[in-house]
Amino acid sequence: QVQLLESGGGSAQAGGSLRLSCAASGFSYSTWGNCMGWFRQAPGTERQGVAYISDSTYKEYVDSVKGRFTISLDNAKNTLYLEMNSLKPEDTAMYYCAADRCSGIVGGWPRPTWTYWGQGTQVTVSS
Repeated sequence: QVQLLESGGGSAQAGGSLRLSCAASGFSYSTWGNCMGWFRQAPGTERQGVAYISDSTYKEYVDSVKGRFTISLDNAKNTLYLEMNSLKPEDTAMYYCAADRCSGIVGGWPRPTWTYWGQGTQVTVSS
């Protein structure tokens, strides 16, 4: 059984930083061919991809977070991170981590069709 558990959300001022974590059980982040990602969803909007990492090294970001957010892995801890800097009010959303076999993602990144999801952690950025 795969479980993804996010932590690290909270409130920040615009320009501030937060780091999200996603600890996994039942799914190995270090296995070749596995993809891990971060998504977010603001009220009244669709869930959208923020960043993903595959095979521990390949990374992609949505344009709105490039240069501000960094996705990374700690394989020893089987934990995924999202370092968020220079936060903006428009980054306010519920953030979810997701995992899947890269080959099994219907429609591919950044569509939110991944198999495994965490429960989400709220990020609120005030101006």
